[in-house]
Amino acid sequence: MKSKWFDKIGLVCLIVALLTLAITLTINARWLYRFDIMHLNLLDYTTLSDKELLHNFDQLMQYLNTPWIHNLKLDDFPLSASGALHFYEVKRLFLLNYGLLIVTVVPNVFYVRRLIKQKRLWTLIQPFKLAMVVPIVIAFLMAVNFDQFFITFHGLFFNNDAWIFNPATDPIINVLPETFFLHCFILFFILLEIFYFLPIYFGKRALKKEQ
Repeated sequence: MKSKWFDKIGLVCLIVALLTLAITLTINARWLYRFDIMHLNLLDYTTLSDKELLHNFDQLMQYLNTPWIHNLKLDDFPLSASGALHFYEVKRLFLLNYGLLIVTVVPNVFYVRRLIKQKRLWTLIQPFKLAMVVPIVIAFLMAVNFDQFFITFHGLFFNNDAWIFNPATDPIINVLPETFFLHCFILFFILLEIFYFLPIYFGKRALKKEQ
């Protein structure tokens, strides 16, 4: 009985760890924003240079990623109370994600080592085949209507409309267009599918060795 519960908890921890790792790599993909500055012609919507725009982006990310930074200040973009509230709520989600990633690391080490020792890596194949289906379904819904997906996403994670920025009071929204977030979601789903495929790959590889 204890062994079954350990396996269930270990599997959940592994799924969550890979999910939060994909989120972590996506939200810190500075290279993607650099790409979109040129690809989406973001400099047309501001008087800043690309270097200055990246500096403000880095200030935003430093705030979102750092627990002990309590006030968001951007050199070239004013923020309304509503805009500041939204970024504070985003920060809480960032830190929750990092917390889940950290908390699941140790159990994962013991769980995977146990599976290797018992030659049971193959038990990961079926659960992760099922896990891979979920991102595909969500990505399909996103591809059909990203506007509605984006609204639904914010409705699930935020209990207010502070995420609806007014360019007049929060001009930073001009350089954080919806298409940039579309690219972020695409990157996230690609990373998640790769990470969820790895246990299947190593499980099948271990199964072949045993045969």
